[in-house]
Amino acid sequence: MIASIEEFAHLWDYESAATRKLFAELTDASLAQSVARDQRTLGRIAWHITTSVSEMMSRTGLTLAGPDPDAPLPASADAIRRGYDAAAGSLLQEMRAHWTDATLPVEDQMYGESWKRSQTLAVLMGHQTHHRGQMTVLMRQAGLKVPGVYGPAREEWAAMGMTPPEV
Repeated sequence: MIASIEEFAHLWDYESAATRKLFAELTDASLAQSVARDQRTLGRIAWHITTSVSEMMSRTGLTLAGPDPDAPLPASADAIRRGYDAAAGSLLQEMRAHWTDATLPVEDQMYGESWKRSQTLAVLMGHQTHHRGQMTVLMRQAGLKVPGVYGPAREEWAAMGMTPPEV
């Protein structure tokens, strides 16, 4: 569990940078990629990640910059990137202005349950990571470069002078 705002800040810096890395590869045309007709598209998943930051954190009393959680999916990858940058970038600023380490055990109503704020922060990061994983599959299907997040992606091994893992 998250023990301090500074611990979260350190983790969030890495995790939000990883999300930005994937979002940087999106193109307007790739936003329509889906694994099946009745499944979320790559754009919808990226937008869900984007709007979930402010939606989830609004349940803790924080008001973040960025798109309204109910805003429609934009047609451009750049609009998604800008929305994510605004929401993710304002999170630490709002936390530092309104919370202290002593408020991390405070419980908020989250989706029919009571969660400590430290748990909400952990779920926010896990939720984002889960959907980034979905994105990488759709990115490959769309022919996009998939950057490594927790280690090199297959394409990055060769650039490092190493043999990629066997498939």
